[in-house]
Amino acid sequence: MSRSLLFAYHLVAGLSDASTGALLVIAPAVALQLMRLSVPSLALPLLSFIGAFVFAVGLSYLYGVLLLRRGGCASRLEALWIVTAFLRGSVASYVTVAVLSGQLAAGWMMIAFFDAGCVIIQAAGLRLGWLSHA
Repeated sequence: MSRSLLFAYHLVAGLSDASTGALLVIAPAVALQLMRLSVPSLALPLLSFIGAFVFAVGLSYLYGVLLLRRGGCASRLEALWIVTAFLRGSVASYVTVAVLSGQLAAGWMMIAFFDAGCVIIQAAGLRLGWLSHA
């Protein structure tokens, strides 16, 4: 994968997660409304807590942008991809099970699909050595 595509991937993943996480912390009801999702109002403080986690994942990808700009940091990028793939895989698995068991509405699957897509991209990239050429 070209350096510019890796840069774009990190930028998109980082900005989407960091902005979503920040909005979940500051205004969880607004964030859910924008995503066309809903939860009971008693769950909003917990969503703010989850937002802090999502924000941190986004910052991790933005750190990857800095690493790509510096060059020669393939081992750090690989570690970042492994950790974020585990995090995203866990989220995708949980959301899928929660939707299938009726605990979450079907609309939540967009989160599972996005996270699973990132896991697939990162697993393929690690296996194919995309980062060693960055």
